[in-house]
Amino acid sequence: MTDIQITASFDAGNIEVLSIDGAEARLAIRKDHASDFFQWFHFRVSGAAGRELTLRITGLGASAYPGGWPNYDACVSEDREFWGRAASEWDASRDGGTLTIRYQPEGDLAWFAYFAPYSMERHHDLVAHIAGADGVTHRSLGLSLDGQPIDCLETGTGPVQVWLYARQHPGESMAEWWMEGALDLLADLSDSVARELRRRCSFHIVPNANPDGSRRGHLRTNAAGVNLNREWDSPTAEKSPEVLAIRDAMDATGVDFAMDIHGDEAISAVFLAGFEGIPSLRDEQQAGYTRYADLLERRTPDFQTKLGYPLTRPGKGNLTMSTNQLAERFGAVSMTLEMPFKDHDASADKRQGWSPERSAQLGRDCLGALLEWLVERET
Repeated sequence: MTDIQITASFDAGNIEVLSIDGAEARLAIRKDHASDFFQWFHFRVSGAAGRELTLRITGLGASAYPGGWPNYDACVSEDREFWGRAASEWDASRDGGTLTIRYQPEGDLAWFAYFAPYSMERHHDLVAHIAGADGVTHRSLGLSLDGQPIDCLETGTGPVQVWLYARQHPGESMAEWWMEGALDLLADLSDSVARELRRRCSFHIVPNANPDGSRRGHLRTNAAGVNLNREWDSPTAEKSPEVLAIRDAMDATGVDFAMDIHGDEAISAVFLAGFEGIPSLRDEQQAGYTRYADLLERRTPDFQTKLGYPLTRPGKGNLTMSTNQLAERFGAVSMTLEMPFKDHDASADKRQGWSPERSAQLGRDCLGALLEWLVERET
């Protein structure tokens, strides 16, 4: 019987083939360039029709977040449109920590990924589509180290300066699916929520803050191996031009409300992280964050406030992280939104787990909650 073929030589691809025997393979994940981070995988299997695939990704005990592997099922697609889940088993004691994926495709081809990929080609399609909508303008804030544009889409004429940005960590592809949902709503002239938001706010939206890491198949860093969400206190053109370009643009407009969109490997829920540890924290600033979380929880059962990260002690906030930096720098109500790589335990979906579709819907729900928050502030 012929061996299956495995490749990751494409946009956002990442896998190393250690061995193949028939329909079984032993694999490893390539580290981010100039970094020890690794967790993101994305590869194609061919020659698979009617065969029970057994794919073992090894060495995962040394991955960035080993806690992300228990109770995790890999994402799989046979048409690159619908992404479901393939039964997967974690064994911490085997071959340095091994995730075994088992799947029998109907056709010859199957793609596997840590989460449904959001390719740079799809990113350019999104930018072109939204930039062509009435009332939307586009500007490039600068270039990445690999020379890719930092795209920013802008809409609205109101006084409240809102910044939404995603994929500082490129392997967290659910963040750009969230962006797709949010942008589709804001560009819809017939949508009443979007109309009221555009009247009250000026939106500045960066769908992908790390295009180099996205194209290279990185988990967490840019082309220089730098974690962009640890660069906000003193970004440089040499190491983090992406953050420098975005922060300079924010300095020009000011920031009243900001959301940094991410994914979390271990926690099977959607949650927010705030800025409670910043040195200049004001009571009304913290109250604005808390009220937004309450409104979002009321609006969608996909969001909750019980699970999340430990609170930071007063005065100990890390100002190299964007949410803390923006709250301290501008007095903004800023926040980090986290979505799961795994399933969403409170409302599990065995077929898809947390999915691109739910990420996009959450983007729309977050904007709906923002409108409620703004109306409350006005009254």
